[in-house]
Amino acid sequence: MGEKRDRDVEKVYSAPEFAAKLRRLADALEAGERFEIRVAGERVYVPARAEFNVEHEREGDEEELEFQLKWTNR
Repeated sequence: MGEKRDRDVEKVYSAPEFAAKLRRLADALEAGERFEIRVAGERVYVPARAEFNVEHEREGDEEELEFQLKWTNR
């Protein structure tokens, strides 16, 4: 398999779409299984061993909340 190219994309979803993705993620986490998602045309596989964190940023009147999943490909 070839080396993956660097990537930094952001995809906006409607509230119902985002809720459905969060439900699928929660189901995968509870089952101890990998999570599969397609983002901007690329399928991403998040392993069950991924680390999870929540990040909150505030700058002026803007606030941002990020749910992050991080892992290293082996």
